[in-house]
Order: sequence, then structure tokens, then C-alpha cells
Amino acid sequence: MRKIITTTFITLDGVMQAPGGPEEDTSNGFKYGGWQFAWEEKDKVADDIMNKFMSVPYDLLLGRVTYDIFAGFWPKHTDIPIFGKAFDIAKKYVVSHKPIDLSWDNSILISDDVVAEIKKLKETDGPDLCVWGSSNLIQTLLSNNLIDRMHLWIYPLTIGTGKKLFSDGTQPERFKIVNSKITTSGVIIATYEPLEPLKVK
Repeated sequence: MRKIITTTFITLDGVMQAPGGPEEDTSNGFKYGGWQFAWEEKDKVADDIMNKFMSVPYDLLLGRVTYDIFAGFWPKHTDIPIFGKAFDIAKKYVVSHKPIDLSWDNSILISDDVVAEIKKLKETDGPDLCVWGSSNLIQTLLSNNLIDRMHLWIYPLTIGTGKKLFSDGTQPERFKIVNSKITTSGVIIATYEPLEPLKVK
């Protein structure tokens, strides 16, 4: 069985919206896009961890908005180390309830009964399914207990508004920590796996 593995950049108060740029996701009037920029200096700890994450074969499982952002950027930047070529050649499974232009090579649409289709996809042979960003998709995955591992990059700042990782899809659940590191710039990189549902006494 394939695993679904998420990698999410979040603030201390759990916001995951638009870490990469001001125009990445301005929905609901979000004004703080690009909050990750302040930590873009060279960091060997972060580089080593990301290299390890990206060194194994994987397919991508993406929500529509994240797919549109990736498809508009990565095919034109295959020379960027670690990500460029790997993202371009990976198979992309795209979750969308609306019509979408699958302009990026190796892209496959998942629509209709999304949960059933993702469950079937997990049962197929192939590499693990890596989720980047995709805040709406993550809520669906959380609410249906479909995430097998979560890589959280926790940045030392608060925003106070914006889409949060643990939002409407969050279930009462315990997690075990698999690994954790702190980068030289103060980012906590922690890996969690679900342990068991939290029982109410």
C-alpha cells in the first residue's frame, strides 16, 4: 500500500496559507503571502533534511490551487536543484471538483468521489504520494484519516489570520513523533505519524 505523506510549512499559530509568495493565495483578503522569505538564507540542516525527503521515488497528490501554482512554475525551472526535475517527471494526481487544464505532463485528474478514488489509489502499486500545500485537500485527508505521515516545518512567527493546517478536517487523534530537528535559523522540522483516535471518556 502506498503512503500519503504531507509536507507543510506553517507558522507558530498554524497558518499554512501562501508561504511562498504574495500572490500565491490571496483568498479571504490574506495579506501576508511570502512569510517564508525571511528564512531563505542557506541552512545546511534544512538542506540536508529536504534532500533526504526528496531522494526517494514519489508521486504528487495535489489540490487544484497548488497544482496551478506548480504547473505555472516548475516546468519552466527544471534546473532548480532538488525540486525542478523531480517534480517535472513525477506523476501528478490532481484533486478538483471543477474542470481544470492539466497542462503539466503526467497529470491525472481525480474528481467525483474523491475519497473513494484516493483510497483506491493508495491500494495500487507505486511510490508514496506526496502532498505539498493543498490546504483544502489536506482537510479532506484529515477528516478521512488518509494521512500516513506529516512533515511539519514550523516557522517562528505568528500571523493571526489565514488558512490553518488543523482546521475543519481535524479529528481527535494522537500522533507519535518520528523525527525532529531545529535548523540554524530556528525552524522546527518535525515528522509525525498517526497513532490512534483519541477516545472520549
